[in-house]
Order: sequence, then structure tokens, then C-alpha cells
Amino acid sequence: MHHTSARTRTKPGDRHDSRGPGRASRRPATPPVAPVAPGPGPAVGGRSRLPRYWFAERLLSVLSGHRPVHWMLGHTIGDAYEQLVRLAPGAPLRTNGLRPAVRHCDEYVPRPGVIEAFARIAAGEQVRAMAFRLEQGPDLRWRCAAVELGGERVTAGV
Repeated sequence: MHHTSARTRTKPGDRHDSRGPGRASRRPATPPVAPVAPGPGPAVGGRSRLPRYWFAERLLSVLSGHRPVHWMLGHTIGDAYEQLVRLAPGAPLRTNGLRPAVRHCDEYVPRPGVIEAFARIAAGEQVRAMAFRLEQGPDLRWRCAAVELGGERVTAGV
């Protein structure tokens, strides 16, 4: 025969949390922010919503070695992905010290649905150039169709 004892609880278990119900957490509301190099950030003036800045930030992340090249797989068309595959292993926009940032990005629209963009990438005193072409598909999504760094075009077949 088994002996079972019925235990009745009338209150919650012993509480070791000094906050008590309804008291605020001791953790900060937002995580601490790392220092940023001087200059405008990616969200200044809502610029991160512009296709040229959206792509410039992502291309920079891949070409500086902070993101893998396959991160851009669904955002490229034509030879652009192969261009990134050839460029990314050397992390041509990687710098020693400060993380590179998009300081300025502008565009030329040769026709509706096409943007030819150029960006100034800076890390401290070092400044680099990046150019890329965006094409809008029938689904109205923008995709990168070509990438150039410092004036040198990388072709997929070479």
C-alpha cells in the first residue's frame, strides 16, 4: 500500500524576488548602446527607408565581412550575386579600427524602375566609393543588379 499525503496550498510558493507584483524591473528599458563613430547614422531623417540606403547598408555589411554573402541572395538579380561572391571573401570594405559606415548615398534614375546609386563609405579618415544598380521587379521589390567598388567593375565570368 502506498502512502500519499494531500497537501493544500493556500498561498503562492516562497518568493525570492524583492520586486513583488506590479513593481518595475531593475533592468534598463533598452539595452546599452555601443559608441558610434561621428557622422549621421543609418536612420537619420528616415533615410534607411530609401532603397538606395537600404541596399548600401546591406552591401556594406557583406563587403566588410560583417554578414555572409548569402544574406543578399533574395535581394539580387542577374550577375550581382556572383559579383558579391567574388568580392566578399576579401572583405574589401573591412577596416582596422572603426566599423565602416555609409556617410552619404545618392542616386540617378535613368528610367522608372531603375536606380543607379553611389555611396561614400567612411571609417575614420578612410573614405571609399561604392556604386550599385537597383532594378524594380514586377512585384515592385527592388533588387541589386550590379556592384562596383572604387570604380572597378567585377564581372561574374572572370
